[in-house]
Amino acid sequence: MKVIKQGAEAVIKLKKNKIIKERIKKNYRISQIDDKIRKSRTRREGNMLKKAIFTNVPEVYDVDDINMIIEMEYIKGMLLKDFINEKNFEEILKISSILGGEIAKLHDHDIVHGDLTTTNLIINDDKVYFIDFGLAFVSHKAEDKAVDLYLLKQALTSSFPQISEQVFNIILQSYHVHKNHKEVIERLKKVEKRGRYKNG
Repeated sequence: MKVIKQGAEAVIKLKKNKIIKERIKKNYRISQIDDKIRKSRTRREGNMLKKAIFTNVPEVYDVDDINMIIEMEYIKGMLLKDFINEKNFEEILKISSILGGEIAKLHDHDIVHGDLTTTNLIINDDKVYFIDFGLAFVSHKAEDKAVDLYLLKQALTSSFPQISEQVFNIILQSYHVHKNHKEVIERLKKVEKRGRYKNG
């Protein structure tokens, strides 16, 4: 078994062709509270991945809320961050258009990813896969969906300032297939204003 990512909340291991995500014990928390939090988050992430099966997400094989482990499909491909670094602009725009449509699918089903960054999206054969549903939740609110988009825009701006605006505009164009896209995009403008005010 090989550790491929060590985060603050979990360690991600590759075992043959499976991903093992194990939530880490937090020693600064009271043991019973820590167990309750990790159990709840493990269950929730497993459930959210199963709910999102209509789009490209890892298949869940097992959710073990005793050992705080989710066993799921290993998705081969490139992280969006690496894809943007290595591919030409035409390929980047093509994937951006696909990504916008896939986010719209999630939001049509009232699933908010909660952590849409360039390291939680995998590209493989013109498909965009969503990974890491640790912060995902169900919401019909335009505000929550707008924040999802805003997080992605921030991630793009931070890593790729020269092309982020063009890339994000393409994402928004294909996001228009979302049934409530007008409301979400209007709300996004307000979220961006709050962000600028906060950072200013």
